[in-house]
Amino acid sequence: MSLLFSPLRIRSVTVRNRLWVSPMCMYSAVDGVVQEWHHAHLAQFASGGAGLVIAEATAVVPEGRISPRDVGLWNDEQRDALAPVVQAIHDRGAHAGIQLAHAGRKASTWWPWAPARGSVPSADGGWTTTAPSAIAFDGFDEPVALDLAGIDRVVEAFAASARRALDAGFDVLELHGAHGYLLHQFLSPLSNLRDDEYGGSLENRARLLLRVLDSVRGVAGDEVPVFVRISATDHADGGFTPEEAAVVGEWASQHGADLIDVSSGGLVAHQQISVFPGYQVPLAETVRQGGRIPVSAVGLITAAAQAEQVLVDGAADAIFAGREWLRDPHFALRAAHELGTEIAWPPQYERARWR
Repeated sequence: MSLLFSPLRIRSVTVRNRLWVSPMCMYSAVDGVVQEWHHAHLAQFASGGAGLVIAEATAVVPEGRISPRDVGLWNDEQRDALAPVVQAIHDRGAHAGIQLAHAGRKASTWWPWAPARGSVPSADGGWTTTAPSAIAFDGFDEPVALDLAGIDRVVEAFAASARRALDAGFDVLELHGAHGYLLHQFLSPLSNLRDDEYGGSLENRARLLLRVLDSVRGVAGDEVPVFVRISATDHADGGFTPEEAAVVGEWASQHGADLIDVSSGGLVAHQQISVFPGYQVPLAETVRQGGRIPVSAVGLITAAAQAEQVLVDGAADAIFAGREWLRDPHFALRAAHELGTEIAWPPQYERARWR
């Protein structure tokens, strides 16, 4: 049995393998409600052997959506639409997770194939965005700095959405603290210029993330795994660093996070990223601290042997992939074959199994 296809137990959940599907925005929701597209999109990965399928960044409040077409979880209609998607994933043998998110200053933007770019005008359904400080992302509208009451409302919204997620049947909750969205904006000194208890020192900049984590852990109880996705570097001078990410990862672990999902970038337009296969794996290894903190690795991990080697080297405990799953929704079935590991196939697909 390869490490990639060995089970991983986290609290009450035993995931059948360690090759997982990253949350990927589809920009196809209507008023925050998932559609048939989402059902087919997510269920196919479970049929393809994924251990854990995490649904896309899901806004905890309307103003937290990246675009007007984002999935949300601020009302019960959205919860009820997600429940059959979760059931479809379960029926195919995988576990289901959801990424709870607030886009902050990167909210109210056009979806990728829209005819325009940048912030959506109010006349076209856009809205005023919020952030730790009134600093715009390059090319977007200037946000309004959150006051203390606004910060409290953000914490409450994450907890309320976590409750709905559990009611919909999700097995794993993930907090989106990466890619330049609100929790990441608070973490980075490039976007957080506050002079109160939420700005300045790393401890202060991490305060919102840890408050949100505490609130979600309170909802999740002792049985449900809670992950935190972070960008372990801003890839920009003066920004959030891997060393700071390791500290925040340790703090998050102390506050009840079960795994740190390590990504990078997304905060500023002037970031300089050197992209190559597995380019973010060293960041995961830094946050993992020799196995003290469970982490997942992501970033141009596209081959079975490559994914297996990351685990063998001790750089991570699990692998998230995104684009490779889009190219091949049966990535895990293929990867197991390439590694010489026998795993269960859907009986409907057995006649296609490699012999």
